[in-house]
Amino acid sequence: MRIGAEVYHNLENVIKEKPWKDATNVGDEGGFAPNILENQEALELLKKAIGKAGYADQVVIGMDVAASEFFRSGKDDLDFKSPDDPSRYITPDLYKSFIREYPVVSIEDPL
Repeated sequence: MRIGAEVYHNLENVIKEKPWKDATNVGDEGGFAPNILENQEALELLKKAIGKAGYADQVVIGMDVAASEFFRSGKDDLDFKSPDDPSRYITPDLYKSFIREYPVVSIEDPL
């Protein structure tokens, strides 16, 4: 519990270092909801907060991608607003890169 609380408070400080307006807004489940565009940016924020809290060797990340929420009418529907949206390229290779570059040990509901 202590480690989680310390990482959470360090995450708030890491996010406040960014120039985003309302960067430390909190989502409906208590997590921060900064205005970021890339998954890697969120993982970088977490990695930095874990390190600042002094737990880089003790804390790992689990992700719940909730990909099944995008499955409609027998096919994936990611509801892209722009044909150039880079998030349309979420693939197993992207998940593998998360595991290589960050302390990610679990990815729930990836595809």
